[in-house]
Amino acid sequence: MRDVAEGELRRIRAFLAGFARRRAGRTVELPGGFAVFDDRFADSWSHNQVLVDRAEAEPAALPGLVDEVMGERPFRLVTVLDGAFGEACGEPFRRAGYRHSTYLVMQHTGPVPTPDDGRTVEEVDLEAIRAPLAASWRATLPEAGDEVIRMLVDRRRADRRGAEHVRLLGARTPDGEVAAWTDLYLEPALGIAQIEDLMTAEAHRRRGHADAVLAGALRRAADADCGTRFLIAESDDWPRHWYAHRGFEAVGHTHGFERT
Repeated sequence: MRDVAEGELRRIRAFLAGFARRRAGRTVELPGGFAVFDDRFADSWSHNQVLVDRAEAEPAALPGLVDEVMGERPFRLVTVLDGAFGEACGEPFRRAGYRHSTYLVMQHTGPVPTPDDGRTVEEVDLEAIRAPLAASWRATLPEAGDEVIRMLVDRRRADRRGAEHVRLLGARTPDGEVAAWTDLYLEPALGIAQIEDLMTAEAHRRRGHADAVLAGALRRAADADCGTRFLIAESDDWPRHWYAHRGFEAVGHTHGFERT
């Protein structure tokens, strides 16, 4: 069973690295990984970062390599996809002034849910969630200006290049407003699907909308023959427990290092 789990983790990490490469405006190769850049979203950390997808670099050398490739950008984000190698990178990045976060790779191992409350989950466009998504960002970044908020919403368009099929799924209220939504990345040829950025508008929380969207995403992934269905959750935040009660199991972890 351990060999199976390790094989699944390798496939998931390869998918994450491939997704980052495909959606990037340009990439720069580094020992053990690569940097991605998108000048259209220059203030977006996730679109301008370094990803370490191979345990080939010397951990102590990584902070210097990151500084070299990131140049004058005012922020640094490094994602290390291998959990064990990320642990080895922790001390060098700490000494270089980085904050460290750990993320869980959670794979869906429960049964695929079936509709049970009559709610319809459908594909929606970005404009349908622009207002509640912008409101969520304003609550998170109260000092951000309108241009930054607009960029944070619009950057989702770049994700369309990341996988063979990218779906924005939403559940609507009776009056037609999108109450909850998520991105679904599908690679049927690889049998892999990722669920990303599951959110509920503040006015519609605790009414089951997120459950409906998650169930709809899992059903679509299963219908596309994606037997490996996963998401990434922060290791020290409550959603990991919410996902665990819905059939997700932590099978590995990744690391994030950031500095301003």
